Amino acid sequence: MKEKKLSLIEKYLILWIFLAIVFGVALGYVFPQMAEIIGSLSIGTTSIPIAIGLILMMYPPLAKVKYEEMGKVFQNLKLLAFSLTQNWIVGPVVMFLLAVTLLRDMPEFMIGVILVGLARCIAMVIVWNELAEGDRELAVGLVAFNAIFQILFYAVYMYIFITLALNKLGLVEGVEANISITEAAKTVFIYLGIPFIAGVTTRYGSFKLKGREWFENVLAPKISLLTPAALLFTIVVMFSLKGEYIVELPFQVIRVAIPLTLYFLIMWFVTFFISYKLGVDYPKATAVSFTAASNDFELAIAVAVAIFGIYSNQAFATVIGPLIEVPVLISLVNVALMFKEKLYGQVGLR
Repeated sequence: MKEKKLSLIEKYLILWIFLAIVFGVALGYVFPQMAEIIGSLSIGTTSIPIAIGLILMMYPPLAKVKYEEMGKVFQNLKLLAFSLTQNWIVGPVVMFLLAVTLLRDMPEFMIGVILVGLARCIAMVIVWNELAEGDRELAVGLVAFNAIFQILFYAVYMYIFITLALNKLGLVEGVEANISITEAAKTVFIYLGIPFIAGVTTRYGSFKLKGREWFENVLAPKISLLTPAALLFTIVVMFSLKGEYIVELPFQVIRVAIPLTLYFLIMWFVTFFISYKLGVDYPKATAVSFTAASNDFELAIAVAVAIFGIYSNQAFATVIGPLIEVPVLISLVNVALMFKEKLYGQVGLR
């Protein structure tokens, strides 16, 4: 397998996120009128600049998904069933339980963390899988499945886990946690459906006009820069609105970071070792593990902002997602390569 390296932006993404947080807090502290300026650029509860930024954030990964390779995952139906179970049953339930257990005294942050758990990864998992020398075709096939499943079921999952489950357990007294399926579906269409349509059109339109090689080698790398740029823009704006909480910020981040970190570690290690015990080879075990452990924090941020508002703690909690996921998943890449040698007796290519 050809060696895959992180780009400068991807390699130091955690640093850029941290700097964006610092800049955003400083901006909000020095210019408290930022909230009024951003609020004036809204239609109802929707901030136009943030909506544009979030849609642009989702567009590149959805354009780069190799939907045409979805059929390859059917070569091993047992592994496909295991992966879908980990992604769409085990993963959401694990994050829900962690959030309820560790954040029940902070219900708004609890909801934000649950939203992250419901959003299955469709972007960065490709990078982690490549770095860990996983099965590329299986990974892109699973990512394509997750993209389609997300469009079909994310709204339903929000209704089940937040509107029904949290209210049934009585954990959200005094907090807005009633999301109608219609409202959720509308939000998912705006922030996932629109970039999905644009991405598919860009991908296959480029294939027809300029060829696949041009898209993958020329256009895709260029539009990829939109995702981190839009993510950092969103973080700056959201933390500028939370400038008054600068003293409380470390405590809030740590509280949200604990269930997120536990989630990434539990999902990755459990999935990897079950795959190993099932006799799955290293490349496939790695692809399935990173797919199960990663999350689409871009979608979680977009949905939290759209439904609960840009000023909400729910949205604030989702922004912590990439701050935690990036360093944890990079660490798991190194763990995977160690297991490749220790468990499978293979030497890494890097």
